[in-house]
Amino acid sequence: MSIAVVTDSTAYLPAELSGTYDLTIVPLTVVINGWDGLEGLEISPAEVAKALTGRRAAVSTSRPAPSQFVTEYRRLLDAGADGVVSVHLSAKLSGTYEAAQLAAAEIGPQVRVVDSGTAAMGLGFPALAAASAAAENQDLETVRATAADHAARVSTFFYVDTLEFLRRGGRIGAASALVGTALSVKPILHVADGAIVVRDKVRTAGRALTRLVDLAVEAAGDGEADIAVHHLGTPDRAGALVDAISMRLGERLRDCYLTEVGAVVAAHTGPGLAGVVIHRRSPVRPAP
Repeated sequence: MSIAVVTDSTAYLPAELSGTYDLTIVPLTVVINGWDGLEGLEISPAEVAKALTGRRAAVSTSRPAPSQFVTEYRRLLDAGADGVVSVHLSAKLSGTYEAAQLAAAEIGPQVRVVDSGTAAMGLGFPALAAASAAAENQDLETVRATAADHAARVSTFFYVDTLEFLRRGGRIGAASALVGTALSVKPILHVADGAIVVRDKVRTAGRALTRLVDLAVEAAGDGEADIAVHHLGTPDRAGALVDAISMRLGERLRDCYLTEVGAVVAAHTGPGLAGVVIHRRSPVRPAP
């Protein structure tokens, strides 16, 4: 069978993988002061970061329209695909998954939609796994199950200088946002059940980065793992995270990627973001 795999622009796939996997990427939109642009095509994370630091800047994001997904699904099916697996960022963080579902309902059972429960390379890893399964000529249900399985193998942790942008965009509750208002409190967040929650509180940015390393190593467990380190305008901070995690994981570390997040995540986190996504090579087995 020939199964096509679709994801969205918030997967933030590393540039070095370009052309390696057969993936169709549907872009989200970022709006800055009334001007809108497609993520990855018409607007950059640097433009978003600059707008967020300016006065009275209005920055928001919007999902793709269901019609955009319908167009892509039909194009892929008309080109010879027997089915489509569409893997997207958490339904609790965006309406993208819902838009894909609406499009799938219009097309029919040839399209299966998967909620990754997260974003960035937390979405990217399951999308890549699905593309690998499709390249091995697996059937529609196997490719869908592969995406869902690998989504369950990722853990996402990140640090932001302020929770204000997440609060403004409604991606974190007002009560949680209060954590970041106390003097010198630096929150570490993670994605749990598809939502962003506060994981830890530390006193300095340096301690936050150290804690990110500890959390990444803990999440990797005893087996082999891949990691992706994301940042927004802080490549030195991200590079230090890569070095520290690589040293701690040693030979258990397989693939390691470092990428800047795109405009959509930038709009909701603000400058200073540092994040780690851990992808376990083996599924987590329940305790006996």
